[in-house]
Amino acid sequence: MVPAQGISRRIADARTYWSSSSGAAWPADSHWRNGLGDEAWLEVGRDHLAIYQRFAKGLDLPSGPGRVIEWGCGGGANAVAFAPIASKFLAADVAPDSVTECVRQVQVVCQTPVEPVHVDIENPERAVDGREASCDTFLCLYVIELTAGAEEALRIVRIAEQLLVSGGMAFIQVKYRTADRRTRGHRRDYRRNLANMTTFGIDEFWLRAIDCGLNPKLITLVPRNRLDTRYAYYALIKP
Repeated sequence: MVPAQGISRRIADARTYWSSSSGAAWPADSHWRNGLGDEAWLEVGRDHLAIYQRFAKGLDLPSGPGRVIEWGCGGGANAVAFAPIASKFLAADVAPDSVTECVRQVQVVCQTPVEPVHVDIENPERAVDGREASCDTFLCLYVIELTAGAEEALRIVRIAEQLLVSGGMAFIQVKYRTADRRTRGHRRDYRRNLANMTTFGIDEFWLRAIDCGLNPKLITLVPRNRLDTRYAYYALIKP
């Protein structure tokens, strides 16, 4: 068995990769329009909005997401679908260039107020300061699998609990693992394995979310789409 690298090394490697804004794969990994192409880029937001609205309907919540923060906004693929029906949109990411691009894309499609939020990958909780209990919806999509490990992923869930108002929804996607050993999360070589660094068992993430102070209510699985495989989407409600 190949030994894992220490968490500090994995976090440092993640910081280096996302802050570089360079390399042939970076625009696609960051879900920029010029990285995915128009069709796939627009499909990401449409598909996620459809899942969100099914969850909202099933939980008797408003179809509009209210005040939204997207944690890991990338190049705005989700933002351009959610922001037009939001009352405010916060674009949060560890990559400053992605925050700027996301804000630009939102301003192209709507007049919803949009606020840039830069996240320090080593101290993400700093982004909460002054924003506690201020958001109705917390989006985190195509992000959890990119974290440096399970505990780093769960920091994001705890941040969601802090940012949400009572009754607000965290709409979070993870990459789930199966009985196949190859679907376990990698714990080394971040650049090579970034899209599979952190995976969870379907029930495992449900239970860990409870530990983080959120109540799981609904889940849907997407075993495969044009981007990748083994996506699980959760509707988590703050009590």
